[in-house]
Amino acid sequence: MKLLTTVSALTLALAGMAQAQAQCDSVTMSDVGWTDITTTTATAKHVLEALGYDVDVKVLSVPVTFASLESDDVDVFLGNWMPAQTAAITPYLDSGEIEQINVNLEGTKYTLAVPTYAYEAGLKTYADIAKFEDELDAKIYGIEPGNEGNDYLVSLAENDTHGLGNFEVVESSEQGMLSQVSRFYKKEEPVVFLGWEPHPMNANFDLQYLTGGEDFFGGEGVVHTVTRQGFTGECPNLGKLFAQMDFTLAMENQIMGEILDEGEDADDATLAWLQANPAAIEPWLDGVTTTDGAEGLAAVKDALDL
Repeated sequence: MKLLTTVSALTLALAGMAQAQAQCDSVTMSDVGWTDITTTTATAKHVLEALGYDVDVKVLSVPVTFASLESDDVDVFLGNWMPAQTAAITPYLDSGEIEQINVNLEGTKYTLAVPTYAYEAGLKTYADIAKFEDELDAKIYGIEPGNEGNDYLVSLAENDTHGLGNFEVVESSEQGMLSQVSRFYKKEEPVVFLGWEPHPMNANFDLQYLTGGEDFFGGEGVVHTVTRQGFTGECPNLGKLFAQMDFTLAMENQIMGEILDEGEDADDATLAWLQANPAAIEPWLDGVTTTDGAEGLAAVKDALDL
């Protein structure tokens, strides 16, 4: 009887291990539709698929991404911009439902921006915006609805902070916002909008970032890789990869320029960058294996023709 009990226990343990391994053969990621996160997610997808993983990328807003990480419907998100998302993510970090496992990018900027000609005309701080109410048609251009940056700007208008009580925050997609900015820019008319780096807008427009939003946006920031609770423990090979996958401003600016300015597909643009910069993946794949246990770096180089 003791032998049968031991065998049964071993069978259940092996079954559990097999089930865990099956769960770790696939990974679900969120892409919130910002070109920088589309870039990093597409890059990661190439590497993951070359290692043998099935990858499902869901396009979700930031609030839905965090809720989906909490409910285990998403495994990994590469776009936790900090400190801008502090208020949105802190409850999940406090509860342990979301885990920050890596700083994948440093030196980011994210706050309101204006063309340099508007800055030189005196629009230099959040407190200056109200002085240009007529010229700006009382509008501030944001990105997608539900974004925490938009919510902050809406709160400024609702509370008449900096005299912005008459202003409307125009919510749109990243591309829609930048199309509107481009129209004003060509006519050298003032416009205030959410700007950030990395992004080719910094090369396409001569722009300046306003001071005054540091309480929310901070100064220079970082981007974290975050996962659902327990992901790295359940899937240590994936955890190791994502903990080591770092990006640079130069990399993202270049790839994003190909996507936004040249109309390249994100998968094509990221693959071309990887093929032109094969050494970049070496630290990412240190100690990482394929799904069947083979050496990861060699497999990825072979699969992606690096």
